[in-house]
Amino acid sequence: MKSKNVIGLLGLSGFIVMADNWVVSPILPAISQHLNVDISRAGLLIAAYMIPFGIFQIVFGPLADRYGKKQVITFSMVLFTLATGLCALGMGLTDLAIYRALTGIFAASVMPVSLALIGDIFPIQERQGAIGTFMGISFLGQGLSMVIGGTIAYFLSWRGVFGLYAVLSVIPTLLLIRYYKHLPSKKNPDSQFIAPYVKLLANSKSLFTYILVLFEGAFIIGSFSYIGVFISKTYHFNYFHIGLIMTGFGLASVLGGKMSGKLVHRMGPRKLLSFGLICATLADLTLAYFGNLLGAMIGAVALLGFGFIFTHSTLLTRATEFAQKARGAAMSLVAFCFMGGGGLGTAIGGKIIGTYGLEKLFLVYGLALLITWLLSYALIRDHVVEENESLEQVAS
Repeated sequence: MKSKNVIGLLGLSGFIVMADNWVVSPILPAISQHLNVDISRAGLLIAAYMIPFGIFQIVFGPLADRYGKKQVITFSMVLFTLATGLCALGMGLTDLAIYRALTGIFAASVMPVSLALIGDIFPIQERQGAIGTFMGISFLGQGLSMVIGGTIAYFLSWRGVFGLYAVLSVIPTLLLIRYYKHLPSKKNPDSQFIAPYVKLLANSKSLFTYILVLFEGAFIIGSFSYIGVFISKTYHFNYFHIGLIMTGFGLASVLGGKMSGKLVHRMGPRKLLSFGLICATLADLTLAYFGNLLGAMIGAVALLGFGFIFTHSTLLTRATEFAQKARGAAMSLVAFCFMGGGGLGTAIGGKIIGTYGLEKLFLVYGLALLITWLLSYALIRDHVVEENESLEQVAS
């Protein structure tokens, strides 16, 4: 199976998972009304998904190292598909929350294990472009999730949203099964669960990277989480139009992902990382000061997408070199820091909005991204492979 086809296959899996990750938000009022529960209680469905999704990020990496990456991701996609289908059949808040928790558990494997598999397949010279393309396709799903969910819920029902996602997830699942034997399968039967994480965090070079990923998740995803609310409050658009605008983030991620491989060869990882963080900084500051101008707001959403993909693909490529025999663990820790940072940034952002307003959130996070850029410029060097030779024996 050609390497480009592997990226398409993994990207399609990531697209479905990331779309599912955000799909409940626009249909939460419909679920609340149909199940006859308060919106505050219905919010349990978001937590029921996000908590296991975050925790199990660090579980699947060591499992993939020990038993094989293609084995783990195929198994997880089968159960993810079944759990998503069960969500369409939920009759009450409790069983629906259980189904969402199961969905979150098995969705947690897709991003870190896919990235580890990409690290196994692609040499370092081609890896950033491959990772950028994969992440761009995946986050296009996130960008489209609101418009997909809102539109289906409007014309059909909230059950139709989960039904559609279950049907769509069958496609990458069947393709994984179809091309299973053509995918590489590196196993390390001696791989441990805790030791790789201890060694990765004990090394200053990898620790700095994980801290930057945490900050990136907090301030970029923390900003993105409230763009829909900002558009609704400022322009009073419906979910369909909000989703269309937020799709700009996903489209920019796809385009930027395709560009990142060439840009990293021209600029080097350090400058591309800086460029990404500066784009994200400018996006937030534009929303803070010019968000009431429609054109500026749409441009800022797209600019945030470019900032995200240039930043994240660079940090991910760096992390793939940390522990070649425990690459699943290395990428799981990246995913955990990124999602944990996103959750933390979203929670803190809610407090900032409640006290100071939406515009101040983008101002604060824009300045925080500027500080993150200064830290990255001080801590990250261009020669990733040579810089991390001491990490090659982690969990070997």
